[in-house]
Amino acid sequence: MRYPIPAGVHREKDEIERSRFITTVAPAATIDEAQAFIQSIRDEFPDATHNCWAYVVGPPGSTARIGLSDDGEPHGTAGRPMLTALLHGGVGDVAAVVTRYYGGIKLGTGGLVRAYGGCLQRALETLPRGERVEWVAVQALVSYADVTPVRQLVAAHRGEILHEEYGADVTYTVRLPAPDVEPFVAALRDATRGAAIVERP
Repeated sequence: MRYPIPAGVHREKDEIERSRFITTVAPAATIDEAQAFIQSIRDEFPDATHNCWAYVVGPPGSTARIGLSDDGEPHGTAGRPMLTALLHGGVGDVAAVVTRYYGGIKLGTGGLVRAYGGCLQRALETLPRGERVEWVAVQALVSYADVTPVRQLVAAHRGEILHEEYGADVTYTVRLPAPDVEPFVAALRDATRGAAIVERP
């Protein structure tokens, strides 16, 4: 499975009716990572009026592992519109915190919903994106004569050699993007005239 994720931590700033809003978005592959990120923003802005947050762990739009908090704002005015923005933002494994410094003018519930949801939508529009790829490890036993073809095939299939062991033959532990495993194995067997022994550790 492959899907877009945040490429790294991304931040945007807005001012609405004299309140300052700081939106920070980050990758979060697990709930623990999301919660650690949220805590890091709380630690960075301990004097903020509110640090409201939401996260979606999993593919874009997935509701299996989600979380949200209004952090003291009226119920449903911050975390919910933020979560809605994340679920429709086209990225997965994502956590966001919108930090608010109150500026003295009340926004009302509708204004808060628009502010929190809108700030996060704008941040998602400028968010640099990466890709989550499911990796699979395989072991390949080949003769010394086939070392060069193996290295070339690993590179050609976007893989990475994790470990090599030299004995009577050479054993490689390789990780590959899941969709590339079968093509890699077929190409390796072809290049070694069927002599390569491939298994998943």
